[in-house]
Amino acid sequence: MGHRAAIVGAGHTRFGVLEDGPRALLRAATDGAFASVDRGADRSAVGEAYLATLGFGGWQIGNSSAVLAEEAGLEGVPVTRVENACASGGFALRAAVRAIESGQRDLVLVAGLEKMTDVTSARRRYWLGVSGDTEWERSAGLTFAGVYGLLASRYLHQYAAGADALIAVAVKNHENGALNPNAHFQKRVTPETVRSSPRVADPLGLYDCCPVSDGAAALLLAPSGEARRYTDSPVYVDGLGAGSDSLAVQERADLLRFGATRWAVDEALHSARAERRGISFLEVHDCFTIAELLALEDLGFAEPGQAAEMTIAGRTARTGDLPVNPDGGLKAKGHPIGASGVSQAYEVFLQLRQAAGPRQIPHAERALTHNVGGAGATAAVTLYSAG
Repeated sequence: MGHRAAIVGAGHTRFGVLEDGPRALLRAATDGAFASVDRGADRSAVGEAYLATLGFGGWQIGNSSAVLAEEAGLEGVPVTRVENACASGGFALRAAVRAIESGQRDLVLVAGLEKMTDVTSARRRYWLGVSGDTEWERSAGLTFAGVYGLLASRYLHQYAAGADALIAVAVKNHENGALNPNAHFQKRVTPETVRSSPRVADPLGLYDCCPVSDGAAALLLAPSGEARRYTDSPVYVDGLGAGSDSLAVQERADLLRFGATRWAVDEALHSARAERRGISFLEVHDCFTIAELLALEDLGFAEPGQAAEMTIAGRTARTGDLPVNPDGGLKAKGHPIGASGVSQAYEVFLQLRQAAGPRQIPHAERALTHNVGGAGATAAVTLYSAG
């Protein structure tokens, strides 16, 4: 297995309803990334930067990249904004690794940001809806939760264990989020609480849905051969994969199969010359509880319908044989759209350095992140190994 790049530093703000504006969030996350580099990193060594953001609510439309350069102290450095709906962070990381592989850059910054809670509820629904199909889904009044509600209905129709599995996903991810000081929700929930919660888009209830969150995360990447100039514990990026599918779910051959994820994971495994059985844990895009089950099946860790049984059996718990979302996932940690994919890599950085505290997974050596845009229309999958 070859290393394509190394993460040598990472920073993260709290996710939630925050008073800080976009500039302060970017500054905090990037300052944290530089401060985390064991032997220090000079900002003048950064040759490229990427900002993942949907620009939620319209802040700094058209030139948010310049704000990252300003707040990170990188004036003069070329910054590219990456917008690929909820998968923006995963695609920004992919672009950063490519920049490292080009041999033209010694240090690259990736930042993800969203400020979502300072707009009205109606405006939020509009911005979330733009990730889906406008011609049919949105014009018919279908919300983002509504799309996943339809997917969940189909899953429950086909697989008897589906309803109990959705509850188990919510309980597990809230359990993990309670151990994450950066999580939006840091409280445990019981199965009964999840079961009796108000319906949002039947069969999905309140605890099946990720929150609307503010937050930012940042990573510093270096060439793998130079990583130990910065730290004795680099986290290597070994495999990259990405894919796209039809925007509208009704155009796909199977509602419960996300082709973009399947293409992305195949590419990532092939590029890393890796196998699934060597992966210690997963960070998957669980914007809704049903999304975690579909991810396990699309990524090839469960056959169709078996993700439900696997989850109910506790195999995806922190103490299971394949932990999923030890940071609480989007479900409990929060989902500031542009920051989510970068935040997944931040969790990998902690876990593979044995620095995740009470949520640490023993003997974590390899990890996979899975970041999805819209209702499965785009996906980025990344593989990592410990240094």
